[in-house]
Amino acid sequence: MTKKKLGLLPKIVIAIVLGIVIGAISKSMDLPVIVRIGATYNSIFGNFLNFCIPLIIIGFVAPGIADLGEGAGKTLGLTAGIAYISTLIAGTFAFCVDRALFPAFLKVGSIVMDNAQNAEDTMLPGLFTVEMPPLMGVMTALLISFIIGLGIAITRNKPLKDIFFGFQEIVEKLVANILIPLLPFHIYGIFANMTYAGTVVEIMTVFAKVFLIIIIMHILIIVFQYVIAGTASKKNPFNMIRNMIPAYMTAIGTQSSAATIPVTVDCTKKNGVSKKMAEFVCPLCATIHLSGSTITLTSCAIAVMMLNGWDISIAQMLPFIMMLGVTMVAAPGVPGGAVMAALGILESMLGFNETMLTLMIALYIAQDSFGTACNVTGDGAIAVLMDAIDGGNKQ
Repeated sequence: MTKKKLGLLPKIVIAIVLGIVIGAISKSMDLPVIVRIGATYNSIFGNFLNFCIPLIIIGFVAPGIADLGEGAGKTLGLTAGIAYISTLIAGTFAFCVDRALFPAFLKVGSIVMDNAQNAEDTMLPGLFTVEMPPLMGVMTALLISFIIGLGIAITRNKPLKDIFFGFQEIVEKLVANILIPLLPFHIYGIFANMTYAGTVVEIMTVFAKVFLIIIIMHILIIVFQYVIAGTASKKNPFNMIRNMIPAYMTAIGTQSSAATIPVTVDCTKKNGVSKKMAEFVCPLCATIHLSGSTITLTSCAIAVMMLNGWDISIAQMLPFIMMLGVTMVAAPGVPGGAVMAALGILESMLGFNETMLTLMIALYIAQDSFGTACNVTGDGAIAVLMDAIDGGNKQ
């Protein structure tokens, strides 16, 4: 009999609850050392995570760009372009909604997670730390990824391609077998520390409302995508959405766009998309179309920034959203893969520190199922649109 493993989301929930309980007990008994033990683990794991971020960027982005660049035909380029535009629209939509709604229930500047501002009055430090300086900065890693990815695509250098795809496998194993399994302990330590500091109740209350808004935005962006696809294909968008429900529900269960591909393809064919187009677009979009994940990451990032009292502008967020659509390309098909790929630009472009990054991981994974479901449902809309552009060729 196969032993059923506990999923990542239940582990995160247990870690959060345990962190809140231990933090509350430590505060009531005035035993900060219990929290500081967790903070010590956080410090070491956080330094290791920062060391890994440039490696994660190179491991995901360079092979992803190389793969796209070597694809043949205008269909691939057009599909990738539409997927990217869809991701940008989703992120910009999230920004506009967040700016309009969040101030109504979120007290700007109510929680300070910036280490530069009286950190000793909020989060307890660890007992010791181990420095692990990264090999390079985040922007350096991104530039190297672009240069190598495009270089492999242009030169068709197979030995170099094999090396970087082999490196991608190593990074995927690092994320899936080391970073992701250790995350619950990291999240436990952060929530225990926030509870001791007295900020966790407000954070949890705020993000319960943020999550509701995110799910509503997911639904609205799906409707928008299918209205566009339905207009182009002269099909009823709501009938097509109904046909995609099995893919949506499967994605909620698997938390992986890649694992949902067979169901996504089958549902897309039921919407009248040709076999050839469905089997090409859906697997491709599983790695490059992340509208739901972009909404979640953008919204959570804006909420964290508002809680810290940071100024937020479209001039600041649009470049972040544009880069987000690139860095998440070919993120691994494991729960939390997209947020792990996005950590670099959260740190370099928005200035998030370790505590904020950890909170982002916890918040994103709590919404990962719904974000993934939005992603794969949108993949079907792109397939319908591409099929209409292609003339409905039934090859």
